[in-house]
Amino acid sequence: MMSETYVGSIDQGTTGTRFMVFDHGGNVIANAYEKHEQIYPEPGWVEHDPMEIWENTKSVINTALEQEGLDAEQLDAIGVTNQRETTIVWDAETGKPVHNALVWQDRRTTDRVEEIQEMGKVEDIREKTGLECDAYFSATKTEWILDNADPIKLQRSRPQDVRERAEQGELLMGTIDTWVIYNLTGNHITDVSNASRTMLYNIRELEWDDELLDLFNVPKSMVPEVRPSSDDETYGSTDADGFLGAEVPVAGALGDQQAALFGQTCFDAGDAKNTYGTGSFMLMNTGNEAVPSEHGLLTTIGFQRSGEPVQYALEGSIFITGAAIEWLEDMTLIEDAAESESLARSVDSTDGVYVVPAFAGLGAPHWDQRARGTIVGMTRGTRREHVVRATLESIAYQTKDVAEAMVEDADIDLASLRVDGGAVKNNFLCQIQSNIIGTEIVRPVVDETTALGSAYAAGLAVGYWDTVDELRNNWQIDRSFEVDEDANIEVNYDRWKDAVERAEDWAQDGGE
Repeated sequence: MMSETYVGSIDQGTTGTRFMVFDHGGNVIANAYEKHEQIYPEPGWVEHDPMEIWENTKSVINTALEQEGLDAEQLDAIGVTNQRETTIVWDAETGKPVHNALVWQDRRTTDRVEEIQEMGKVEDIREKTGLECDAYFSATKTEWILDNADPIKLQRSRPQDVRERAEQGELLMGTIDTWVIYNLTGNHITDVSNASRTMLYNIRELEWDDELLDLFNVPKSMVPEVRPSSDDETYGSTDADGFLGAEVPVAGALGDQQAALFGQTCFDAGDAKNTYGTGSFMLMNTGNEAVPSEHGLLTTIGFQRSGEPVQYALEGSIFITGAAIEWLEDMTLIEDAAESESLARSVDSTDGVYVVPAFAGLGAPHWDQRARGTIVGMTRGTRREHVVRATLESIAYQTKDVAEAMVEDADIDLASLRVDGGAVKNNFLCQIQSNIIGTEIVRPVVDETTALGSAYAAGLAVGYWDTVDELRNNWQIDRSFEVDEDANIEVNYDRWKDAVERAEDWAQDGGE
């Protein structure tokens, strides 16, 4: 008889899918990962194949369990965390997507967003959703798919207009969590944190907003049921006759950044974390109050447990950080991410070079959809080491932009910042981040806190963990980075802001 049980987490990210298994102590027991294809049909367009993502999800679950000799019946629950805003529309009868997923980085709906802005709807959208009116979110992505998906690809004997079929209730939409939960359980469900990222959900009334659905031409029959992030009733279970061969409750879901907030045990108002992934996302828990931002941040739902009020957060969304390191690889300036640290340390400064990685526009606090990637300050003496260091520094500068806005909005000093994500393995980046932001940077032992957060949410729902205090006790510091008081930051930061100005409003037509 198997005595040890665990909780699994599906972490479906922008570049790949991971499955991790955790024990009561929050320790990683099993781990498997697969990348998926990045599809770029046109400049500024980014797509994923939803079927590839689902196949990879099944694959990493089976691989992780097999590698460690675990049986699916040893999983007390599964949690889901996901790249947010990325949007899928699929056939309710066949379960097949009508188009590739439009990724959160995709800018094809910029013109439509500007139409909405010209209609004077920005303040209304911000008041209801806490979000900026931007192509980043799911509303215009859903609208675009309904207006542009090819009906012939639906493989019907009598192809109908895609929008007509949506209005007849034959199509469903959702962010990636909804897609994964649907395929795991057969149920069309999302959680409050992901719903809050669609630009269709009223975060104060906690319901889909009829006026916004109408504004973006999204039939209400398409949107999923919204549940707590940690749901005692669960979202359903896997099929005993399916790929897992066991009935496992799917009991928790969180958008990836809210999952990291939960995994970093930021359960109290004022707790803050920054996740360095493809982009970087800094969140501060504001408790039961939805704090409006006057400095370009987002007001969003942090998480909700069954029977408890929603916890809100302020968020600074930076579109490109870790992806900038990947770009260095693409440009053959580095062989792998680890090399960026040694190259950055090999020079004393960037020699006046600044990189603004606005490859998908600029997010908080600038919100410039037409900004584009820029390198300034190069001379004949500029070497790749300078560009690499400038790219790492750009991550820290963008975080400072957000941190300053957050301190202004929340009216508190940031005593320390908990960090996670792949890029925080880079000690140079963590130290330069501490210097530039002017506060202590704290890195936990388990840096895959996104997966851990969704595992915690699912485990709490089924009683694997009884209280959040157990989770707080699991959290351990790997290393902290203190501010180097001798670092000359202010002058450099002023020049960074000059560089940002040169990147802004570059793309004039069609996002090119």
